[in-house]
Amino acid sequence: MLGSWLARKHSALLKQRSEFRIGIPRVLNIWSTHQFWIAFLEALGVNPRNVVFSSETSEEQGRQYGRGRGAVDCCYPVKCMSGHYGELIFGQKRKIDVLLSPMIYTLPSHLHAHVVNSLSCPRVMAGPENIRGGFTKETDVFSDQGILYLAPLASLAEPLVLPKQLHPAFQRIFPDLTLAETRKAVEKGYAALTGFNRSMRDATREILATCARTDKPAILVLARPYHLDPGIGHDIETDLQAYGYPIVWGQYLPLDDDLLDWMFAAEVQKGEIRSPLDIHDVWPSSYSGNTNEILWAAKFAARFPWITCVIRLTSYECGMDQPTYTPVKEIIECSGTLYFSFQDLDSTKPTGSVKIRTETIAYYLERNSPGIISTKLNCSAGVCPLINLMTSDAKLSVDNQG
Repeated sequence: MLGSWLARKHSALLKQRSEFRIGIPRVLNIWSTHQFWIAFLEALGVNPRNVVFSSETSEEQGRQYGRGRGAVDCCYPVKCMSGHYGELIFGQKRKIDVLLSPMIYTLPSHLHAHVVNSLSCPRVMAGPENIRGGFTKETDVFSDQGILYLAPLASLAEPLVLPKQLHPAFQRIFPDLTLAETRKAVEKGYAALTGFNRSMRDATREILATCARTDKPAILVLARPYHLDPGIGHDIETDLQAYGYPIVWGQYLPLDDDLLDWMFAAEVQKGEIRSPLDIHDVWPSSYSGNTNEILWAAKFAARFPWITCVIRLTSYECGMDQPTYTPVKEIIECSGTLYFSFQDLDSTKPTGSVKIRTETIAYYLERNSPGIISTKLNCSAGVCPLINLMTSDAKLSVDNQG
C-alpha cells in the first residue's frame, strides 16, 4: 500500500502546476477569505478551474460523506466539516490531488489597527486538525486516495509572516517554489481579497443610500462569516428579505470617511473614542477578529437611521459569541433599534419557529420603522451624506441637461 501511494504521489508531483486539482472545504473562515486563496493559487500557476470548493453544508452531505468520521465537538460549524472533507475526497467526478484546509490563526480586518488583535476562534483555527483525525484514525484515507493533505497555519492578519508559513507547505507539491514567488502570490491574494471586500462594501453603501433616499428601512445581520452558509445560518435572512426588506451583513458595511464622520465625528471630538473604527468604549477585550467586527457593526447600526432592525445569528454553544450577547443587545436597543436573535442554531432548521419569528419581525418592522428612523435622524449630525450625494448627482444631471 505504501509503495503504491508513493508512486501516485511522485506522479502527482511531476504534474504541471496548472494541472493540479486542489480541493478546499467551504467551511469556517474560508467564507470570508476564499478570494485570497483563489488568487494565491492562481498566482502559483494553478488553473482556477482546478480549484474545487465543496458544496454548501447540508444534512445529506453529512450523512453521505461524513458518517462515522465526526468530531467530538459541540460546535456544529466544526462538526460539519467532516461532510465537506468526505465530499471532496469521495464525491468528485475528477479526483483532487490536494485537499487544502488552512488553519487560519489571524484574520485580515478593517479594524486591525484599532484593536488588540484579530485572532480566529481557537476551535475554528484548530478545526482542520480535529477533522483530519476522523480520516486517519483507522486508515489514512488521504494516502489511500492519493491525496496530499495540507493544513498550513495561516496568519492572514500578518502579511510579512504569511509567506513564511505557506512556503514550506506548498513546496510539498511544488518543489521548485521559492519564498520570493510565495511572497508575490500572497500579495496577489491580498489584492484580490481587498478588491472583493471593496466591491461588497460599495454594494452595501448603494443599498443603504437607496434606503436613505426613499426613507425605507433595512435589516442588518450580525453573524460570523460561516453563517452565510445556508446549512449553518439556515437562510433566515432570506426569509426576511421575502417581506421586501433589504438585507446587509455586518462584515461588509461601508467604510467611507464621509459616512463614518457623519456618524462618529462628535464622539471622536469629545475624546470618547479615538477613531470611528474604535470599539474600546464597548469592548476593551478586542482580541477576536470576528467578535470585534460584530461589536463595531452593532455601533454602526445604532447610529445609522435606516437600519431599523438587527438580526443576530449564533451557533449552538458558541463560547466566543456568548459573552457578547448582552453588550450587542444593549448597543442596539439603546438607540431604539429593533433587535432579534436566533441563538443555538444547529444542524436542523426549526422551520416552524423560524416562520413564526420572521412573521413577528416583519410585523414590528412595518409598525415601528418610521418612528425609529425619525428618532435616530433627530439624534444625527446634519444631513446624511448619502442623501447629499443624491442631491448633488441630481443637480449635476439637471445642469448637464440644461
